[in-house]
Amino acid sequence: MPSIAVLGAGITGVTTAYSLMVRGFDVTVYDRQRYAGMETSFANGGQLSASNAEVWNQWSTVLKGIKWMLQGDAPLFVNPRPGWHKVSWMTEFLANIPRYKTNTVKTARMAVSARAGLAEMAEKSGVDFDFSPAGILHFYKTEKDLKHARMVNGLLAEGGLERHELTVQEVLDREPTLRGDIIGGFWTESDSTGDIHKFTMGLARWLEAEGVTFKLGMPVTDLHVRDDGVYVECGDETRFDGVVVSAGVASRKFAQMLGDRVNIYPVKGYSITVNLDDAPSQAAAPTTSLLDDKAKIVASRLGKNRLRIAGTAEFNGENRDILERRVRPLIKWCEEHFPDVSTENCIPWAGLRPMMPNMMPRVGPGKNDRVFYNTGHGHLGWTLSPATADVIGATVAARFRRNTVQGGASAILQDA
Repeated sequence: MPSIAVLGAGITGVTTAYSLMVRGFDVTVYDRQRYAGMETSFANGGQLSASNAEVWNQWSTVLKGIKWMLQGDAPLFVNPRPGWHKVSWMTEFLANIPRYKTNTVKTARMAVSARAGLAEMAEKSGVDFDFSPAGILHFYKTEKDLKHARMVNGLLAEGGLERHELTVQEVLDREPTLRGDIIGGFWTESDSTGDIHKFTMGLARWLEAEGVTFKLGMPVTDLHVRDDGVYVECGDETRFDGVVVSAGVASRKFAQMLGDRVNIYPVKGYSITVNLDDAPSQAAAPTTSLLDDKAKIVASRLGKNRLRIAGTAEFNGENRDILERRVRPLIKWCEEHFPDVSTENCIPWAGLRPMMPNMMPRVGPGKNDRVFYNTGHGHLGWTLSPATADVIGATVAARFRRNTVQGGASAILQDA
């Protein structure tokens, strides 16, 4: 059977490994971390949210970035220090503003289609990841934001998502613990939540038992494409029939090694995990997953004892530092909207979202017939990965065919 290397053991890499394995490939997954799901897939907002499919390519986003550039605790922070990578990415971001509506519809359609794939993986692997089908509630504090949400709702509907507008009372009926100056909301029954790290780790263990090889704690130092295969250097050199790059923000440098341009920028996001250590906090914490569109903050209940709160976007290069001024707004948000939840025991985290300038994942072949990409999912990796894994699995399968020849090597089925 053809051998495929997958670079990256986050949510996209592990779901890619699943998609390739069920199609009969011999799969090896590489990651520099010792365990699966230890970077951007470690502690995100927990939402499987087709309702959050709106891309960011709007002039309003640009104006907010300029307005908040010198405000360290702003929801969107852009380090004003210039850099070629940042400038090139933002130039392409601006060029994609005319495709805002089209790409939002495409993303929503992809997110809806991903649900069946996630359910299949969860059922086959039997992994427990604090899944909850409790829906997602968006709430709004200004008429301007609510009006924009109505426009977005039309785009989401084009993508096949059913989402309903709620009055203030209906918002509070959905989540009685919520406090604040709320004027309305939207409800998505079909969205859900779960612990991305538990899912990624659990699926990786199951795949390993099914025969997928995991080489973890082994950074890939170089890649070479030759006539007879792709060579991965990781202490020693190993030959594969093909490679899928699903390495998050590292995908850009791996693409350069392979002769491709994948203009991913690392957009840092923060989260806190509020440990609900006492009965009053457990009773006062939301059971419905929430998205505050004004603050760009999400909240998800993960089992009985944890509340995950996440948000913010920081354009500051490949910087993983956890800054108090970025964490503090998440704690204050919890104290404002859920005042009876104790924030004494909060665990902060920061991860780098791999974002393409058009806010769409890069899924498909590279210049060479042996090279493929499934990366650049931005803030929707947890939501989109089952769908993009299926697409890349089908793409790789279409390129290869089983053909036993002398020495047992596999042959590439060249495009006509």
